[in-house]
Amino acid sequence: MNRWLPFEWIAAVRFLRDGRLQTLFIIGGIAIGVGVIVFMSAMLAGLEANFIKRVLTSQPQIQLLTPDQVARPLRSGRGVIEDAIVQRPSQRVISIDQWPKIRDQMLAMSEVTAVSPTISGSVLAIRGDASRAVTLSGIEPESYFKIVKVPDYIVAGEPRLTSEDIVIGTELARDLGAVVGDKLNVQAASGANRVLTVTALVDLGSKGVNQRAAYVALRTAQSLLGMVGGVTTIDITVRDIYAAENIAQRIQAANVVKADSWIKTNAQFFTAVRAQETSNTLIRVFVALSVAFGIAAVLIVSVIQRSKEIGILRAMGTSRGQILRVFLLQGGLLGFIGSLFGAAMGAGALIYWHAVQRQADGSELFPLILERQLFVYTALLATVTGLLAATAPALRAAKLDPVVAIRG
Repeated sequence: MNRWLPFEWIAAVRFLRDGRLQTLFIIGGIAIGVGVIVFMSAMLAGLEANFIKRVLTSQPQIQLLTPDQVARPLRSGRGVIEDAIVQRPSQRVISIDQWPKIRDQMLAMSEVTAVSPTISGSVLAIRGDASRAVTLSGIEPESYFKIVKVPDYIVAGEPRLTSEDIVIGTELARDLGAVVGDKLNVQAASGANRVLTVTALVDLGSKGVNQRAAYVALRTAQSLLGMVGGVTTIDITVRDIYAAENIAQRIQAANVVKADSWIKTNAQFFTAVRAQETSNTLIRVFVALSVAFGIAAVLIVSVIQRSKEIGILRAMGTSRGQILRVFLLQGGLLGFIGSLFGAAMGAGALIYWHAVQRQADGSELFPLILERQLFVYTALLATVTGLLAATAPALRAAKLDPVVAIRG
């Protein structure tokens, strides 16, 4: 088989085999470094995906609202009255102006996948002697369930929403002592009230949300909140969730609405994620430097130990370029082989950690995400690092004078 291989490959593999102990140590070091990179990257991706899933369980990716109401100073015939004190007015719940037109514009955008008009407001849910203040959301189920996957989190009943139905959170049901099929008296601040039947209980993954969540048909909410034909928000889902903020800014600039993306409303989370990504990048850099110095040190020692052999090869007609390639190949092979073992170590450690670490309720701490591109990336990183680390020793070996090397 060897006769079919180029000279550089034969020499590189032989040098690595002759120095087995050094080779094993450096492959072990590379494997540990790559394992750390795989473990940290996959775990961070899992934690981020878990948080995004929890956040988007109960909220849309972009929400359009009425712009803030601003008080303006009174003007006299001569201009603005400078002595007037202008206070921020109370923010009344009002409908989005011309919302059907805005909804149609959103549906026409290529980045948008789903649009749903909704109306929300505070009401009192009463059952017997128990009462709770809740956030009532009036929705169109066929469009809203494409944005917030309420049916996926139903723990009892069916997500049916006719004009006489209501779906409530599990914690709210516990506080009211209600089960599927019970009647709730829902009263608005205006005095309007409706008796609705609980058709389903939903668990949206947050105790606070489950204590306040209540869904009814859009027209039912419009009637209760005294806003017939109006909506307070337009909820939107986009193709690229990380582009939500840019899309929201464009929508706000082109329409008389306030556009909040899930990225803006969860700014603290993104600050934490960016900090974790920065830490992960620094870990990768220092691991790569450690691996590079380790490979370079081993190959420099190899050049010194094999000076006579290199001199003999040069005297036999081996070119400088061939000697250079021999040591570059050694660096690349060390990096590639180490990356294979490291990827297996990192994946194994992550699978074990995922199985052991659990949340208080027994559910997984983070989803297990092991993407092929992560392994390809780490293999390339380790191989390129090996090649770069081998450059200096390879140049030194190629520059050796055969006469001086043989005499030495």
